[in-house]
Amino acid sequence: MNSPWFMRQKLPNSAKMSSYVDYQDNKMDSEDLNSLNFNKQKLNNGSGMNSCSDKTKEIDLDNNRDEQQYLDLIERIISTGVDRSDRTGVGTRSIFGAQMRFDLRNSFPLLTTKRVFWRAVAEELLWFIHGNTDAKILQEKNIHIWDGNSNREFLDKCGFTSREEGDLGPVYGFQWRHFGAKYRTCKENYKGEGIDQLQQVIDTIKNNPNDRRIIMSAWNPVDIPEMALPPCHCLAQFFVANGELSCQLYQRSADMGLGVPFNIASYSLLTYMIAHITNLRPGDFVHTLGDAHIYKTHIEPLTEQITRKPRPFPKLIIKRELKSIEDFTFDDFEIIDYKPYPKINMEMAV
Repeated sequence: MNSPWFMRQKLPNSAKMSSYVDYQDNKMDSEDLNSLNFNKQKLNNGSGMNSCSDKTKEIDLDNNRDEQQYLDLIERIISTGVDRSDRTGVGTRSIFGAQMRFDLRNSFPLLTTKRVFWRAVAEELLWFIHGNTDAKILQEKNIHIWDGNSNREFLDKCGFTSREEGDLGPVYGFQWRHFGAKYRTCKENYKGEGIDQLQQVIDTIKNNPNDRRIIMSAWNPVDIPEMALPPCHCLAQFFVANGELSCQLYQRSADMGLGVPFNIASYSLLTYMIAHITNLRPGDFVHTLGDAHIYKTHIEPLTEQITRKPRPFPKLIIKRELKSIEDFTFDDFEIIDYKPYPKINMEMAV
């Protein structure tokens, strides 16, 4: 019989942790934990800080543990991942199965070890929320993160020769707001068609917050053949407790260099927005990864990034009272005290 987790032998320092809990468990040895009288739950959720010793306070102030777990996962993939071929032809180094946890209570997880394009994070999420699938809407805002998957060459390669350039098919926003509807083009008005999963999530949080089925899925097997790119971040589940809203995302395919920093910020922002209109406070964002990979062309820049010591996360303020998820605009968000390191260039694999 396996011994319980608290009796297992401590891993050597060379072993890389695959989850936030593992990372925290190995941050301090058992003698440290006993002397600090600091339990595992408080260490994970950031609560109970007033009862900590000066040593623990110093740890919390000096280290952005939430971002460090991302860097540790990068290092683990580089060191121990399996080299694999992939759809893009670039090649990846991958592990299967990892998890990170981000505390949203007092800060917003916009990574600091490189500059993250915040405006693109927010505008893309608003684009999803409005059910849009036309990449040209983002292009008009000078946001080009979907260009590589929506240009004429890529669509033709996927067999969508009659589809208008920019039309991604029934991707994220369509599934969030019109799941099960028949997709025609990105220009159509689908109001009232299909299942509005996002609104169902919001209504359930308001009316039945203990429900264990507060789920929104972008993975629709019927529509996958019509998508320019099947969803990488597939399924979000929401959880309400003690006046706080938490979110867990399952991401089947996790591009650690370019995609994951966006995804962390995007679903954290979504959690803030839903919490705002349901009179809750943001809790945790839990990020569960399937194929967590680094493209071969990203290994060198990420090797530079993991040498940087994380700085404190910024804060996010929603500047006005809103009641509907559709009413948010980019100007409603303010990021305060974001002090990242310079941008690190990584080319997108298409």
